[in-house]
Amino acid sequence: MKNELLAFLERLLPFSILLWLIQFLLQQYVFEVEFYYSSFSIYLFHFLATFLIYLSLVFVYKNFTDKTGFAFMGLSLFKMVAAVIFLLPLVLSEVNAVFVNVLAFFIPYFLFLVFETLYAVKLINKT
Repeated sequence: MKNELLAFLERLLPFSILLWLIQFLLQQYVFEVEFYYSSFSIYLFHFLATFLIYLSLVFVYKNFTDKTGFAFMGLSLFKMVAAVIFLLPLVLSEVNAVFVNVLAFFIPYFLFLVFETLYAVKLINKT
């Protein structure tokens, strides 16, 4: 379990840093909109959510191999709810550029979702 998590972290950390750096540079030098959330807080949310989901999937895989796919679907639903809760203050605020702020959150959301899906499929097909 430890080796699988370390191998996953070796891929997740550079992926997260690269995406964060791209978004940070775009926010600083290209877009002239003040964002509600910092790019760091957005990527910290995605990094932690992705890591915790994979950690849970490895645990489920080790104990209930045939339930790993269901666990992934349930955890993905939980991540969606967490994303809505994370974005709720933005939506309820009186920020002018809500759509741009939501895009700044959901573009990395879907990139991280693809990343964790690839690793979940790899884990499920391991048997």
